[in-house]
Amino acid sequence: MSSVLDYQLFRIGDTAVTTASLAASLVVILVSYFLARLVRGLVADRLLARTHVSRGLRALLGRFAGYLVFFFGAAIALQTLGIRATTLTAFGAAVGVGVGLGLQDIVKNFVAGLVLLIERPFRVGDRIEMDDMTAEVMEIRPRATVLRTNDDIHIVVPNSKLTETAIVNQSFDGPRYRSSLAVGVAYASDPRDVERALLEAAERCEEVLADPPPTVRFKRFGESSLDFELLYWTANMAHRPGALASELHFLVHEALTQHGIELPFPQRDIHIRTAPGWKGMESAASEERRLKHEPRRA
Repeated sequence: MSSVLDYQLFRIGDTAVTTASLAASLVVILVSYFLARLVRGLVADRLLARTHVSRGLRALLGRFAGYLVFFFGAAIALQTLGIRATTLTAFGAAVGVGVGLGLQDIVKNFVAGLVLLIERPFRVGDRIEMDDMTAEVMEIRPRATVLRTNDDIHIVVPNSKLTETAIVNQSFDGPRYRSSLAVGVAYASDPRDVERALLEAAERCEEVLADPPPTVRFKRFGESSLDFELLYWTANMAHRPGALASELHFLVHEALTQHGIELPFPQRDIHIRTAPGWKGMESAASEERRLKHEPRRA
């Protein structure tokens, strides 16, 4: 057994790596790995759980603590192999140069993740708009942020892009936000009746807040309709705006029908001034109308 444990496998510089030293190093690395996972869970879920630190920042601090534990365990494992501290320092300097040159994007995204977690322009659960895309923030990772659309599609966005792009956070200061619904009615409609009908439809919708109350604006005289806009507040449908708009469309149509308000359709008046043969056709049509209405003689 002694000869097996002291058997020289290979050399690293002037240091001979034996079976015993290699096995001890592997054991230290495995123990460091499990300790790192344990420390990450303790920091994120236990030590910081009762503080006001956001969930994303707690996860990041837990990961950092785990990486720190694993780094020290790896250093101890290398020392067990006989690699000296000076060699580790030189290796660390080489890794630093490699990080600075070849891993610029990763470092950039990691720093951007720290900025997002410290400044908190959005949090996990917020609904944001970016580049004509609306999605819910699912997870803020050190390198990237995971978003989920209403189609249940998960999108992983680098953190650096989120710090460089203008973002609309619909729930930054709370879940309440205002939306609008465009409605057009026929020109013969009474604008006040339309206003009452739209307000009644908003009152019937359970997801529309009574405070602040919904309002109606008379926007313009359109080509074929009187154009109105229903403004309303909601607090529970930030992640399902399409469902709320659909429900309001049903209620608005029902209210307009109850008030006898007609929905518009495009109309065009055609005036013909000159056309080849138009005079003869007009005379023939006039004569046909005269004969049709002239009383018959026995």
